[in-house]
Amino acid sequence: MAVENGLARIGKTVVIRGEVRGSEDLIVDGRVEGTVSLSESRLTIGPNANVAADLSARDVLILGHVQGNVVASGRVELRAGCTVEGDIRALRLAVEDNAVFRGKVDLTQAAAKGPDAAKGHDAARGPDAVKGPDAASAPHPGGIY
Repeated sequence: MAVENGLARIGKTVVIRGEVRGSEDLIVDGRVEGTVSLSESRLTIGPNANVAADLSARDVLILGHVQGNVVASGRVELRAGCTVEGDIRALRLAVEDNAVFRGKVDLTQAAAKGPDAAKGHDAARGPDAVKGPDAASAPHPGGIY
């Protein structure tokens, strides 16, 4: 089977315990226990994978079983037939029918923008800056809170 440049694969008979770090896209089909960190890459948890680890990547696609927290600076996709037990923090989340998820979801821009976005203030104007004429009482766009 041909493998694209910059793409790594952990086969279904491979077991890894510890920390996996890298800067290329990774497909996991085996068992991983510990942590997986791919700061600027895509992580795919294949349909045969059994992962007991905290995952961190730009984008995360899950088709198999994950027990642990998932953090993505971009998108997390839960495909049909997957099972995730843990919390998800990302900018975007897509969940297909028949995906199983048990945990909490945090869909905030803080995952990508850093600590100032999480504190809810404008870093350029300081922590006491008010956004707009009366930001506290202004309705949210589209009436969504």
